[in-house]
Parts: sequence; structure tokens; C-alpha cells
Amino acid sequence: MSRLSLEAVARYRRDGFYFPIPALSAAEAGEYRARLEDVERAHGGRLGGQLRQKVHLLFTWLDRLIRDPRILDPVEDVLGPNLLCWSSSFFVKDAGDSAFVSWHQDSTYWGLSEPDVLTAWVAFTESSVKSGAMRMVPGTHTEQVAHRDTFARDNLLSRGQEIAVEVDESRAVDIVLHPGQMSLHHVRMFHGSPPNRSADRRIGYAIRYVTTRVRQTAGPRDSASLVRGADAYGHFELEPRPETDLDPAMLALHARISDQQAQILYRGTTRTSF
Repeated sequence: MSRLSLEAVARYRRDGFYFPIPALSAAEAGEYRARLEDVERAHGGRLGGQLRQKVHLLFTWLDRLIRDPRILDPVEDVLGPNLLCWSSSFFVKDAGDSAFVSWHQDSTYWGLSEPDVLTAWVAFTESSVKSGAMRMVPGTHTEQVAHRDTFARDNLLSRGQEIAVEVDESRAVDIVLHPGQMSLHHVRMFHGSPPNRSADRRIGYAIRYVTTRVRQTAGPRDSASLVRGADAYGHFELEPRPETDLDPAMLALHARISDQQAQILYRGTTRTSF
């Protein structure tokens, strides 16, 4: 069963996150990892730039994943029946890598009109304390706080953004996940993750879901993929599904959409692309 209990939904609303949730089998997670690593080899290494963003538009296997009922059922239990996938991206830390994610709130630069937004973070590999699992501070999702940009080289975030107020790390919870498990977290959740000190890669796929009533307030008309229910609002341009991997027409669409999203995420800076 992939539905959340009433107790689980209540914990999500109280803490701002919930885990672990079974999404894929360990074998399926291994298959997704193998597919990703095939793509990495074909592109000369870990995916960067535009290829980190909205990759479900480029690969049929990721398009299927963002629509998997085992992921969507728990998301619906929190957000309701009408769902858009606004974005998705990989968070990869190689073994012994210095890459990290600073304490931040996802909502800071996304420009979305309301906080009916969550991330389903699906583990393709073990996400342990040693490998740099996410950490979250319960109850910190109730308000937006100030951030500062660092553009730090090893920071996996788009702007290297970090919370500009004190974070009580003593209260942080380690979001430990086995391959195939996932966590859900609120768009305003204080969260981050340290470097990977293990002997294996830590690979997570973050899928950003919004309710259809959410709209973009910070830039050009935005786009999203309708993954469940119906869209009665029309705030987003609805994205087509890829019919083949790396289809030329989808590559061109993805480039246009990525440029539009970069305008939103990098507004107020001199950067114009991922």
C-alpha cells in the first residue's frame, strides 16, 4: 500500500516532512541508477547545467517515474487529487565528494504563489548519515526566512543559497533512506545535507509537485506536467510527454523551458543559465 495513514499526514503537517515511504523495490532503484549512469557515461560525467533540470521531459523512464502511483498516491494524500510536476532534478554526490547542500528553503527563489508544494525525494542508492543524507529541522516550514547567495563551488544548489538566520542543528533529523524509499518535504522546510564520506555514490531524484491552483509570480509564463487529475486553472503551460529518449523536438522544448526557469531562479543576479 502506498497511501499515507491519517497519522502520517498529520506528522507531515506538524513536522514539514515524512519518511521513509516505500516507492520502488531495491531492484527497481538499482535499474534507475544504472539508466542514469548510462546517460552520464554518454555525456562525459555527472549531469550538469540544463541536464539537471526537468529531465523527465527528456527520458521516457523518468516521465514514467514522476507518474508512478507509488509516488503519486502519498503526494495526493498531502496535496489533493489535481497535481502538476513543476520540476525534477538529480542530487548526486560521488564517493568521497566534497559536494554539499547548505541549509535552505526550497521556496526562496521558486516564485510560486503559495506553499501547496512538496518534494518527493526518491533514493536510487543508500542515503545514510555517512553518505550525506538530507537533514531537516522539524517545524521550520511555517514561514519564509531570509537567505543569502554564496554561489559556492561545491554547493549543489542553483545559487549556493543559505539561510541567513540561525539554524538549530541540534534538532535536525537525518533522513536516512534505503534504495527505493522516498521522503516528502514541504517547500518551506529547513533542510540541507553534508558531503558524502562513504565508498559509494549517493543518488537522489527530487520531484517537485504542486497543486494546480498554484501559479508562477516571478517571471515569464511557467510550464509543468499534469500527472494526476485535471487542471481547471491554466496557470501553467502543460508540457507534452517524451515519446523517445532525447527526442530532438523535446530537446528543443527542454532548452526553451530551462531558459525560462533560469530567468526565475537567477532573477536579481548576473547569471542567465544553469
